[in-house]
Amino acid sequence: MAFDVDEWREELESYRERKDEQFETPHSSPLGPDGRREFDGLDYFEPDPHYRVEATVELDESDETVTMATSTDGEQLYERVARLHFEIPDQRGEPTEQTLVGYRRVDQDDGSLFVPFRDKTTGQQTYPGGRYMELHYQGTLEDGFTFTLDFNLAYNPFCAFTEAYECPLPPQENWLEIAIPAGERYEA
Repeated sequence: MAFDVDEWREELESYRERKDEQFETPHSSPLGPDGRREFDGLDYFEPDPHYRVEATVELDESDETVTMATSTDGEQLYERVARLHFEIPDQRGEPTEQTLVGYRRVDQDDGSLFVPFRDKTTGQQTYPGGRYMELHYQGTLEDGFTFTLDFNLAYNPFCAFTEAYECPLPPQENWLEIAIPAGERYEA
């Protein structure tokens, strides 16, 4: 089935509207009462289909535990599950090969990968602590499996909005040396 840009854009806008509603709802918002009253929607880069790419899975068989520092000077333990190899445009629009690592919490296998990352927008146009993506799959993850990485869905962790949350910081192996002007923006 061919990729329909218009349908994708409509789905993305709908997702963003639902996320704004989540932030306005007391039981699901990271914002306190004052923050919800002042909230007028999350800030996003313009939707750009060039930042929706296919990534190929290379499983990590090391069984290595990764200790991620957190926003509150703590630590959280994750397993490195897979390397995700993909091409994405650089600032000149030229394709560049990149790799991000997908993790999961130790002793947790819920059919998803956690992909925290930093890029050249971090701390300037996006949250200084990095952004996240979550990838979901069914069954067993295998070498050669492909995921759609849609950086237009990259989001700021809740700790970007309040100190009440402890958020893992992207490890250095997930620091991209290019700008990814897609997904949520951040204004301090």
